[in-house]
Amino acid sequence: MPANVKKRPRYAIMDGIRYPEMISPKCFKEALEYKPQPGDVFIDTYPKCGTTWMQNVALYVFRKGKELEDPTEFFRAAPFIDMLGMEGINSMPRPGAFKTHLPYSHLPYSPEAKYIFVARNPKDCCVSFFHHARNHPGFGYWDGEFDDFFELFMAGELEYNDYFDHLLDWYPHRNDPNVFYTRFEDMKKDMTSVVLKLSKFLGQEYIDAIEKDNNVLNNILLYSGFDYMKKKLSEVHNIEKRGRTPATMFEGHKHCMEFAVALNPPKELPEMQFVRKGIVGDWQNHFTPDQSERLNKKMLEKLKGTDVLQWYPIE
Repeated sequence: MPANVKKRPRYAIMDGIRYPEMISPKCFKEALEYKPQPGDVFIDTYPKCGTTWMQNVALYVFRKGKELEDPTEFFRAAPFIDMLGMEGINSMPRPGAFKTHLPYSHLPYSPEAKYIFVARNPKDCCVSFFHHARNHPGFGYWDGEFDDFFELFMAGELEYNDYFDHLLDWYPHRNDPNVFYTRFEDMKKDMTSVVLKLSKFLGQEYIDAIEKDNNVLNNILLYSGFDYMKKKLSEVHNIEKRGRTPATMFEGHKHCMEFAVALNPPKELPEMQFVRKGIVGDWQNHFTPDQSERLNKKMLEKLKGTDVLQWYPIE
């Protein structure tokens, strides 16, 4: 642990990868060992780089713009396999996409599967990651401080290890025929273009559906929009907070909830938000000039010789 860090979120380690301790080791192992089937689709990002957003986009491309009747169905329709393991994999309606944060080197890989990767500016990722760790009681980090979290980010000692290693693991594969690569910032700037490209990548029938009926595209954009996602995911978390069991409750999900309760978090925690601000540049409200400079230096060292430095110019 970096010197002077007083507290870190609660993690376990398997196969060299840090993962949230609240996740069932059995489920995490099942995700690591899963052998993809032809036609499987994986959404893979480093945490807090637009995963939930892309889950919604892919889900509504597959559904051709048809709204989910029950917001809790989201967890079944777009399962986080690191947390849910084989139960989540086997229960997902197909066609669909699995979410994972595993680095490319540890990913269930098959040339017959498809992979969606989303990158995000490391500074914004760090800030979003901090709020996520602090707001989710299962991390036991509700009293954590940003300065400590920043040091862990710099040292690569957060869940799924180092941001830059994760990105560089994926980077050589960004143009592979079975990989769709985009950035959080592209999704903010021109979601229509991202949806059209993704639909084409996922299959001719999805781009055909959009071209035949303009409402399909409009609905995909609406249901994967920030305000809609925030409202629907808040409804799901409120159901859990009131002690009701969502329509879709997996063993892995129960394991996380029981782990969080056992930590005895304070009653007045901030509301848990998977979708918080969804903006570009929020890091400027959190970083000191020294922190910004240190992360700039790490970016230059780690990303030398890659296009990523053009994606995220040093500020």
